[in-house]
Amino acid sequence: MKVLFASTKEQEEKINELVNYFYSDIFPYYYDDEEIAEFKNIGVLKIEKHHFEKIGTLKEAYQVIASLQTIIVILEEKIHKKMNKRYEEIFNHNVQILNKYTIPFPFFYIQFNSNQKTSTESFSIYKCAANEMLI
Repeated sequence: MKVLFASTKEQEEKINELVNYFYSDIFPYYYDDEEIAEFKNIGVLKIEKHHFEKIGTLKEAYQVIASLQTIIVILEEKIHKKMNKRYEEIFNHNVQILNKYTIPFPFFYIQFNSNQKTSTESFSIYKCAANEMLI
C-alpha cells in the first residue's frame, strides 16, 4: 500500500502566482507587449483545470513550483548579464519538467537575450507599476 498526499489549494495558487510573475516581471524585460500578448493568445504557461488534475500529488506540485522558480531565477540573473553555461543545462532540465506536466513553455535559453531591450528603460502594459497614485 502506498500513501500519496494530494496537492493543496495553496500550491495551485502559488503556481498561478508564479505564472503571473512571468508575465509581469520576466517577459517584459525580454519581449515587447505585442509578443507577450501573443504568448497569452497561444497559451504559454496557461494552466487549466486538467493540468491541476495531472499535478495531483504534493511531490508533483512541488516539482512544478520549483521548476517555475528556478527558471525565474535563471532569467533574472540573465537580465543582469550573469550568464553561465551551467544555467542553460538547468534551464533546459526545468523546461522538460514543465513539458512532462504539459505546461506549455516553448522557449530555449538562447531566446532570452537581455540585449534586445534595456531592462531599466522598458515600458510595458504587463509590468507592475512601481508606484500608484490615488486621485
